[in-house]
Amino acid sequence: MYREPAPPEPFQPPARLNRRLLLEGLGVVVAVTAAVTAVSSSVPDRYVAISVALVFLATTWFVVWRKDDAFVQRSGLALGDLVLSGQIAAGRLGRSAGAAMGWALLLALIVFVPFYFGWKLYWHPKGSFSLHMKQWELLNEVVGQLVIIALPEEAFYRGYLQSRLDDALPWRIRFIGASIGPALVVTSLAFALGHFATIRDPARLAVFFPSLLFGWLRARTGGIGAGVLFHAMCNLFSELLGKGYRLY
Repeated sequence: MYREPAPPEPFQPPARLNRRLLLEGLGVVVAVTAAVTAVSSSVPDRYVAISVALVFLATTWFVVWRKDDAFVQRSGLALGDLVLSGQIAAGRLGRSAGAAMGWALLLALIVFVPFYFGWKLYWHPKGSFSLHMKQWELLNEVVGQLVIIALPEEAFYRGYLQSRLDDALPWRIRFIGASIGPALVVTSLAFALGHFATIRDPARLAVFFPSLLFGWLRARTGGIGAGVLFHAMCNLFSELLGKGYRLY
């Protein structure tokens, strides 16, 4: 008879620095950053996004998804049990998806208004907002942001790297219901440097700040689902602003 997998054990910070896990996590992120940099400079522009996504997903499979269910759950990468062995429990999957969407919408309500005014101050758009997109174009943009951008990046950075560094680094504080530590900052630095390495524009380093929110969601919810949705929503919001004001 099928039984729902037991929930993962509550995260317990390590008693002291684990140098082996720290070096493993940093070594993997350096290797992956080098790989996506090489890919982004060697494949045609139309294939860069999907190629980089495959690097992130393949790495995450190798270092997390191919291992046992307990390790996958502790890494926040069960995805509502979709990637675990055994039968999928529809109720558990629905509750997980609903909770992830709720957290993503809550942060969007808090963040998007100040982001809009900050975006306008930075870009100084001329004229009024006017967005002309066909339904299939909008759907393509949404799916692309979810599947090709947000999921691969969150799986690797928040699922693997942040989880591994949390296991390595002992220091922790409680912040708005989430237990966070140096792993959140180190992961966000790696995330920002990875974006800069693929496109050498200093403005790309600004992704450090939304990365802190993605990492907080990972710590607060225990998984990457909310971070994937919020990440995609942030990218989509910025993209639609740029198109609507005819800036990019």
